[in-house]
Amino acid sequence: MKRWMVLFALVIPRFVFAQADPAAAGFVRQYAAHYGVPPELIAALIDVESGWNPKAISNKGAMGLMQLMPKTARRFGAFEPFNVEQNIAAGTRYVTVLMWEFHGDLRLVAAAYYAGDRDISRKRLSYSDPEVVAYVEAVRRHYLYRKYPAARPSRRSSP
Repeated sequence: MKRWMVLFALVIPRFVFAQADPAAAGFVRQYAAHYGVPPELIAALIDVESGWNPKAISNKGAMGLMQLMPKTARRFGAFEPFNVEQNIAAGTRYVTVLMWEFHGDLRLVAAAYYAGDRDISRKRLSYSDPEVVAYVEAVRRHYLYRKYPAARPSRRSSP
């Protein structure tokens, strides 16, 4: 088990996931396999970032499923950031770069995806921004939910 998963071995609460478009889910699998990153991580980022809404726009200007900022979208090849395939391909390329930069530490990768790699590179895990901490925790829950189906809460209600 990875070090970061051991550190976060908590019970996964109930939450509802938006249904992924089958084509988008296929692109997640395709590009995650191509770049060697966990598809569950890419899907978890999309869960948290846009809830699988390909037309999502944040109040800061991030666009599409993976909520890419305009500069980041162009840098990683999403010249049409609302194009589902381009958005997922570019977002996965960006995650791959973050995986290299942070030596596969998924906590730092998620934090850098949200807050930017410069801040996280300087602070590592000593950041105290509650938004970043909450974001990393949300991505972690979604990742574990997707990675380990047995950890999913039962749909049956308690008597």
